[in-house]
Parts: sequence; structure tokens; C-alpha cells
Amino acid sequence: MRVPFRDVTAVAAAVIAPFLVALALLPVRASVAPTNLALVLVVVVVAVSALGNRWAGALAAVSAVAWFDFFHTEPYQSFDIRDRADVETALLLLVVGLLVSQLAARARVMRSVAGTDAEHLERLHRTIRLMRSVGGTKAELIDRVRRDLAEVLELRECRFTRDAETVGSPPPGLQTDGSVRVEGWIWDLERQGWPDGETELPAGAGGMVRGRFLLTPTPGAVPVPVEARLVAVDLAGLAAVGLEAWGPLVQAGDPEDGAGRLGMDV
Repeated sequence: MRVPFRDVTAVAAAVIAPFLVALALLPVRASVAPTNLALVLVVVVVAVSALGNRWAGALAAVSAVAWFDFFHTEPYQSFDIRDRADVETALLLLVVGLLVSQLAARARVMRSVAGTDAEHLERLHRTIRLMRSVGGTKAELIDRVRRDLAEVLELRECRFTRDAETVGSPPPGLQTDGSVRVEGWIWDLERQGWPDGETELPAGAGGMVRGRFLLTPTPGAVPVPVEARLVAVDLAGLAAVGLEAWGPLVQAGDPEDGAGRLGMDV
């Protein structure tokens, strides 16, 4: 499983940033109250949490307490705390840092979800606009949906075939509820990742299958959330509606649609 670069950066910042800030505050240690110095370190924890995730924020809070103790409580350059007020400040810094890190990380997740939902909605609207356009073609519709599926599901490749059924044993299939079935059993996508090989996504509408999108996942990629998989199912359904309304696809190389340049199986 690949760890996002942003999370790796956040973990490194959680360890290094509190140390650097605590070190930079040494010149004002004698003139600024320890509680004010602790507030500055809380800001660092918030920044790290906004950059990374809740675990990076928690690590930053622990790091901030450690370097606050080391540099700004007596005896200096020691992790020992003797003054009761300094102990209370350190504990408050830890508690506040942990709480704020969770809130900041949650806010980041909510912003990400909102942005992702907006992107998914735009993809659906774009497909519908193409279906309603006078100059739209069947090949353009399939190409648009193929590219959107590759982006939504973070695939290495996505191709379309007009065959409604496979020959031999059926491949893994993405279902209308966002789950994946392999030979009749529900595949634990979150724990096991995508099945090996291609996973089919039928383009069905009105009880009729107009073709299948064959999905090839990116090796080692973390499966997308179920919400994204449901968007993929909707995109395939829109493709089926468009194909039904416009009639069957033409043969590869037909000058009307140019299906041969789309990488489709025809």
C-alpha cells in the first residue's frame, strides 16, 4: 500500500517543526510567559494537522510538549519538569494540541469530501450535457465515460466492449451498490484491494446491458471509497442510456463516430 506523499511530509513536519519553533523562541524565553510560548506551539500543531492527518497532528502535539519541556521549563535542556505551573502548562498544551489537531484534520477531510463531491457531480453533468448535445456521437460518449471512470476509480486503464456477456467464467464485477463480486462472492475490496486482472462494470439501463467497461486497477493503489464507486456505476448507466437512445455503435473506423480511435473492443 502506498503512503501519500502529503502524509509522509506531514509526519516529518510533526517531528521537526515543533523543535525548530521551540528553538527559535529561545531568545524571548526570559521575557515571554511559558503559557504564551505554549500557544505558539499550538499554532504549529494546527498547521501540521491541516497539512496531514489526525495522526500527524497527534504526533505534532506530543513533539510540541517534549520540546516545550526541553527548552522552556526549568531545568533547561532537560525533559524534567519541577515547577507545578510548568507541569500544568505542558499538560494543557498536550490536551489542547490533541483536540485542535483532531478538529483541524476533520476540517481538512470535510473540505476534501466537498471538493470530491463537486468533481463527481460535474462529471455526471458533463456526461448528460454530451448526451443532450446535437453534435454528440456515440463514440465521444464512450470515450468520455471511459476517461471519467479511469479518473474516478484511479485506474491504470479502462476499455469498453460491446459484448454483453463474457465467454467462460465471468470476471470480477462492480455491482450497482458499489461492491465487487468474484464468482458470486462479495470481495472485501477495502481489505484485499482490487482483484487481479480486469473488473467488469456493465453499462446497463432498462434491464438491458449495452456493453461492458473493463477496469484495470493501478498496481498497489488503495481502492477508492464506495461513494466514488457509486458514481462510476452511474456513469456506466448514463452511457447505456445514451447508447440505447442513439442506437447501436457503428463498426470500428466508421467516419461518423471514429470508433476505431477510442481503444474499444467492437
